[in-house]
Amino acid sequence: MNKQMEQDIASRRTFAIISHPDAGKTTMTEKLLYFGGAIRDAGTVKGKKTGKYATSDWMEIEKQRGISVTSSVLQFDYDGKRVNILDTPGHEDFSEDTYRTLMAVDAAVMMVDSAKGIEPQTIKLFKVCRMRGIPIFTFINKMDRQGKEPLELMEELEEVLGIQSYAMNWPIGMGKEFMGIYDRYNHRIEQARVEGEEKFLKLDEEGQLANPHPMMETSYYKQAVEDALLLEEAGNEFDTDRIARGELTPVFFGSALTNFGVQTFLETFLKFAPSPQPRLTANEQYVDPMNEEFSGFIFKIQANMNPAHRDRIAFVRIVSGAFERGMTVNIPRISKTVKLSQTTQFLADDRETVNDAVAGDIIGLYDTGNYQIGDTVVGGKSSYQFESLPQFNPELFVRVTAKNVMKSKHFHKGILQLVQEGAIQFYKTLHTEEVILGAVGQLQFEVFEHRMKNEYNVEVSMEHIGSKVARWIENEADVKESMTGPRSMLVKDRFDNLVFLFENDFAMRWFSDKFPDIRLYSLL
Repeated sequence: MNKQMEQDIASRRTFAIISHPDAGKTTMTEKLLYFGGAIRDAGTVKGKKTGKYATSDWMEIEKQRGISVTSSVLQFDYDGKRVNILDTPGHEDFSEDTYRTLMAVDAAVMMVDSAKGIEPQTIKLFKVCRMRGIPIFTFINKMDRQGKEPLELMEELEEVLGIQSYAMNWPIGMGKEFMGIYDRYNHRIEQARVEGEEKFLKLDEEGQLANPHPMMETSYYKQAVEDALLLEEAGNEFDTDRIARGELTPVFFGSALTNFGVQTFLETFLKFAPSPQPRLTANEQYVDPMNEEFSGFIFKIQANMNPAHRDRIAFVRIVSGAFERGMTVNIPRISKTVKLSQTTQFLADDRETVNDAVAGDIIGLYDTGNYQIGDTVVGGKSSYQFESLPQFNPELFVRVTAKNVMKSKHFHKGILQLVQEGAIQFYKTLHTEEVILGAVGQLQFEVFEHRMKNEYNVEVSMEHIGSKVARWIENEADVKESMTGPRSMLVKDRFDNLVFLFENDFAMRWFSDKFPDIRLYSLL
């Protein structure tokens, strides 16, 4: 591998922003893009009334509701680094999409609302990062509002999430009295609501302001200095190795909405966030990013990013080597070679053709039906596959039909494409082939209904059949239809595998007691 390519790969920083809904994740993404020069004006998610929407929220339903329900991929250059941000859905109904996205990153930024602290969805996503050993950087947001005491928030991080923390900076006041941050790492004070050279004030060797300033007379300054000295004596030590292993999280305080502390966070984050990391194959071999042979995996498929063309984009995380437009790759799952001539990179729904990319980058492949989520793509003659991506058991189920039977062709095409994105799962009854959809949460069905109407011009009827326990079968040949009953339904998934849908856990246990030879299993 040539020197230039090695430098290009080493400069990549690919990360996701995770949080509970409304903690400021999409606003933070906007501000990072603003500093990266990718956008001129940072809109926020709350822009519904003004007509300003967040750049990363491209789908119509996201603009209407002010939430993120798909994972956007956004790229910009900053300070000699090529930054790839994956802006993930915050809503818990779309956690499956987020889990898969976390398989494609090398680090995570965890947004915490200073008033609410650690929330349920944050805990779930944090656990996935810990499971993978992903380095986690924490941004405690909304310091311009009244919230919990900083020490309380730090304690919560350690007690609720079980990760040790190191405060890179410390707030001076909060809410209307928020004066800025005491920057431990850069050894300075960054003032809120002050621009230009006066924004930063130097600290002396004792950790006090080097030059007289009115702030020194305030109780907020005195408290911040006292807390900072306490952290020096009794807090955790800064340790880059422990950060890299995901055992210690650097903590930053600030406000994404007022754009305070974001640039300082970005510059520090890029110093310590890892470059592209090796990936594990199904055979438990690691593929090094510096390996000359191109490889990658598909972690997301999105239909109709451009409704005018009814296109489908497969998102690929490049694991090793370099991509060149027009190259030929293998898809080991189907033993097929394809030429990658139509490719794209993203700023939400703004796209441009990409001619080359390297390990750590995310590219989009135009998909005519070759790809599935989890597919490996490999250059050369290799045919290994990367470890499989997580797939969730659906919990809620609906029967779906087209309101207009004349539109059944569009109905089936729409379902096929939206199912391949992975947010909803497809089943059909054995003989009548009625369509049943499964999902982790109700919002997924609402998004499905909205997109069927707006993208495929098909209105659907959905009959809720409640929550079910879905179990697949190891020894399908031993299953008989007579084993079904009023509390269990036998269906096929989209790969024609048999699946039992049980009414509840009791019904599943009753079935297992009655038919002990039938080996059931769960997806995750």
